[in-house]
Amino acid sequence: MTALDPFPVAFVDDDEDLRKANEQTLHLAGFRPLPFASAAQALSVVNADFGGIVVTDLRMPRIDGMQFFRTLHRLDPDLPVILITGHGDIATAVEAMREGVYDFLAKPFAAERLIQSVRRAAEKRALVMENRRLRLAGEEAQAVSPLIGDAPAMQRLRETLRAIADADVDVLVVGETGTGKELVAGELHRLGHRRRGEFVALNCGALPESIIESELFGHESGAFTGAQKKRIGLIEHSSGGTLFLDEIESMPPGAQVRLLRVLEQREVMPLGTNAVRPVDLRVVAASKVDLAAPSHRASFREDLFHRLNVVTLRIPPVRERRGDVPLLFTHFLARAARRFQRDPPVLSDSVRRYITTHDWPGNVREIAHFAERVALGLAELNNGAAALPPDGSTLPERVEIYEAQLIREALSLHKGDVRATIETLGIPRKTFYDKLQRYGINRASFEA
Repeated sequence: MTALDPFPVAFVDDDEDLRKANEQTLHLAGFRPLPFASAAQALSVVNADFGGIVVTDLRMPRIDGMQFFRTLHRLDPDLPVILITGHGDIATAVEAMREGVYDFLAKPFAAERLIQSVRRAAEKRALVMENRRLRLAGEEAQAVSPLIGDAPAMQRLRETLRAIADADVDVLVVGETGTGKELVAGELHRLGHRRRGEFVALNCGALPESIIESELFGHESGAFTGAQKKRIGLIEHSSGGTLFLDEIESMPPGAQVRLLRVLEQREVMPLGTNAVRPVDLRVVAASKVDLAAPSHRASFREDLFHRLNVVTLRIPPVRERRGDVPLLFTHFLARAARRFQRDPPVLSDSVRRYITTHDWPGNVREIAHFAERVALGLAELNNGAAALPPDGSTLPERVEIYEAQLIREALSLHKGDVRATIETLGIPRKTFYDKLQRYGINRASFEA
């Protein structure tokens, strides 16, 4: 069934006249009726992959409507089933709805009543089938590569990774915060012969300048105060594998000089010794800024940039591949549901609108965090779709909703870093914490 095909409705009733009349009603309303005289006939077509809905009479010979519903419910708990009941069967129908029947129609019913119920059920079924399609597409994409997306830029990125995976060249990965730079580096490592070695990651912006050289190059015992024993540096530890240097733009100037020599000579000299050790090295450096821009010349060495810039991979931000957002969200929602041991929830209209209209300044990481909140049932409460004001909201309520969303976006952009978030928002620290409490925002949930 394609988006242009009429929506299928299996109509099951042993009364031929009633069956034919309702078949015509459904056809005139734009549906594709599938008439069956018995549940047994319907079960030859309605299976776990059936993309439509079912309307069935309650009182039928051999397999009655409740037996039929329970069989269908075992096949697919999300399949909407509408029961047709006589006046004396209403109590049974109400009990059936507790078991999961979508709706019931008491005879005699108007044609419009049938169409209204079928339309609502069809909308629900269409959402379920679309979620399943996206989930399957996400699983298939994940099986091929963890870099999910059908956008041309993502296809080119995956092709380039496969092309250079076995070439021992250093690589520069450029992308905004949250686009998945470490994921790209990890995939490059996994695809090539270096997967037999170690994948070693270091965030250059997370370590104080006083210890980053020791972490990278290692040191001998007694090399400096506190160096009580010999330490193998991350460069040497990654020999034979891949060294990933995230936020390379934050590396101190002194470490840049030493790293340049390592890249040129393929040898490392630990602190506290004159002895050099050869290393079989591949460096993947990542930056969230354009290191070629003149504004970064004062802080980042041009010769190191050119040495790293043998191959440059650019990861597009989410706003440049908006068509991938539903696929990414569905993938992360399924992953979060497994993690929290919950069934993926049915998405509300507000959440679905939010997914397709939000700008996602925090990129893929923000989508993943939002999916986790949806899986936990928190999106409507505070952290996600509340950015979409409900109908009838007052102006102050809409302002509060918008303000809370701006705070969440800034937190996501800066991975929960308080100082950077406050600078972006331009508010005092106390005001910031007051607003976190007021809107029920958990800052720690935005940390990488």
